[in-house]
Parts: sequence; C-alpha cells; structure tokens
Amino acid sequence: MAPDMLFALLSKALLQTLHMVAVAGIIGTLIGLPIGVFLATSGKGELFAAPAINRIFGLIVNAARSTPFIILVVAIIPFTRLITGTSIGTSAAIVPLTVATVPFVARLIEAAIREVDKGLIEAARAMGATPVQIVTKVLLAEARPGITLALTLTAVSLVGYSAMVGAVGGGGLGDLGIRYGYQRFMPDVMLAVVVVLIVLVQALQSAGDALARRFDKRSRKN
Repeated sequence: MAPDMLFALLSKALLQTLHMVAVAGIIGTLIGLPIGVFLATSGKGELFAAPAINRIFGLIVNAARSTPFIILVVAIIPFTRLITGTSIGTSAAIVPLTVATVPFVARLIEAAIREVDKGLIEAARAMGATPVQIVTKVLLAEARPGITLALTLTAVSLVGYSAMVGAVGGGGLGDLGIRYGYQRFMPDVMLAVVVVLIVLVQALQSAGDALARRFDKRSRKN
C-alpha cells in the first residue's frame, strides 16, 4: 500500500479509536466511580452500611465483569440498536465499550479506596466529619494515586477492547487491521496498526504513571 494512503487510513482509524476510548471512558467512569465508592463504603459497619444492597451490587458487577467482551458486544446488540439506531460503526461500538467499562472501573475504584488507611477515617469521624465529607475529603483525596492508576488501566484496556470491536465492524484501528491486514492479506497494514496501538498504549500508561506520581504524597517527600 502507498505510504500516503496508509497514513490517511491510519489517521482516520486512530481518531476513531481515540473517540471510542474517550467517550466510553468518560461515561463509564461517571457511572462506575460512584458504584465503586458505594461498594467500598457500604459493607457491614462501614460509612453507608447496607450489606444486602452491597452484595447485590457486587453480584451484578461480578457478572458483568465475567462476561467475555466479544460475547457482550453480540449479546447487547438490541440495546445498542435502541441507543444508536445501528449495531455497526464507531458510535455503536461506544455502547458495549461503556457497558464493559462501568464494572471494570467500579472494582478498581473500590480497591483503590480500600487501600486508604482506616486510621484516617476514624480520625475524621472523631473530628465530627459527616460520611459524605469523609468520602470527598479523605477517601477520594487520599486514593487519588490509586484512582489515577485505575483510570489509566481502564484507558489501556479500552484501547484493547476498541481493537476487538473491529471484528464486528466497530471501526478504529482494529477494524483497519482486520479489513486490510487480515482479509486483504496486507501485512504492512497489520504491522502499522500494531505499532500505532503499542505507541498509544505506552503514551497512555506513561501519562497515567506520571500523574499518579504527582498525586502521591510519599513520592513528593522523597
């Protein structure tokens, strides 16, 4: 394939991938973050103690996380069509990507919050802080490095998921690699797609790691 044509195809596919990852990541985080906070604070004896509801949410999140992504894409096609009016293309791919992101983010946020020193919670309680204040001023503030790394992992995973939706006409780099690199036997296109994906993942991971170090109080003291 001519270099100029390959560059044009890669540029378009990269923009589609970035669009899918950004939209699915933002919407998935907006939904998954409060779920993760609730899972981390609603167990027995915790800030918003509701063990029964916590178990129900936990089961739902686990069920969603245990479903292979490619099966999820096919299983929710009716829902995707209801939302976007179609089951193929970049806009349609955002729906399963978002659905997959929500439980993923929820569990990572829960884990990050549970890493916060329990002594800080008790100290805030002793000073008369309300549960909401403890969540916003203590838990989320102290868990910022972990939350940043969690969201970085989410973004990296979404890049991989976005490549997978190319198998079902989702657009982006995965679709380009499958249509040209595999179906039309163009190894140069496949190689170019792989290189772009590697660079994209490395950029996301490096940016996330740098931001997490900036938020980490321990690293600032050293």
